[in-house]
Amino acid sequence: MASFVVFSTRGFPQFEPLAMLGGFLWCTGNIMVVPIIRCIGLSMGMLIWGLVNLLMGWCSGTFGLFGLHKEEVKNPGLNYAGAAIAVLSVFAFAFVKPTVRRKTEEDDIALINEKPEPTGFDLDSLSDTKKRIVGIGLSVISGLLYGTNFNPPQYLIDNCDTCSKVGLDYVFPHFCGIYITSTFYFLVYCIVKGNQPWVPPPVAFPAYISGLLWALADISWFVANSTLALVVSFPTISITPGVVASLWGIIVFKEIQGRNNYIFFGIGFLLVAVSITCTVLSQVDLH
Repeated sequence: MASFVVFSTRGFPQFEPLAMLGGFLWCTGNIMVVPIIRCIGLSMGMLIWGLVNLLMGWCSGTFGLFGLHKEEVKNPGLNYAGAAIAVLSVFAFAFVKPTVRRKTEEDDIALINEKPEPTGFDLDSLSDTKKRIVGIGLSVISGLLYGTNFNPPQYLIDNCDTCSKVGLDYVFPHFCGIYITSTFYFLVYCIVKGNQPWVPPPVAFPAYISGLLWALADISWFVANSTLALVVSFPTISITPGVVASLWGIIVFKEIQGRNNYIFFGIGFLLVAVSITCTVLSQVDLH
């Protein structure tokens, strides 16, 4: 829905099928989230896939991976510093731990862990060591897929003379790729489950709302890529979820308390501010 609104407001630009590959990459990475949470938890999973996502997206623009043009910045040193500091901020936020376990959080975890009779491969049958290996491996793969999901539309922008140079013109095919891929995975899931898919009713409406919010965020990311370039947008955008999650935990849910948590949050927030400043200034001619 959101992508079609963009598609129509842009005057129905030419549909580029290659851009759908980006949607496939993102969706394939996203279906790994639940098994990741079941194996190593949300905090560690987000830390790993967020870090790999950041590095993969930044490297794609910096070194011109997968046929992309190398993105030049006016101050390469500041850009490298900004990316490195962004990585450090991820580790700082990893030390911010909830001190109060909320009932809603317990319900969420129970909802993820609740399942009907197992069919085929069951994660719970694995040992803790194997769970950790599977969880970390899936997190790395997920991060790689997230970090390259903008590469197909960027490839068209860089290499196709007849294609649009405006990132927003690739939103609709990108989202079509997500929809088709998610439909395919759901059909496979239905077949594996013997046409008895487990779809808990309480998550239906929240899933729709969260999908709409995500769509708005991803559309904004397309704009950021076009305006700032991958080498600036990925270090800046990839680290902000840790800040937002921590702020919710401190201000709204009151689940993050204690001197050590505040110290690590302060360090992480400071590193984020410095990282964003460095990456933004790397595009400014300071001479």
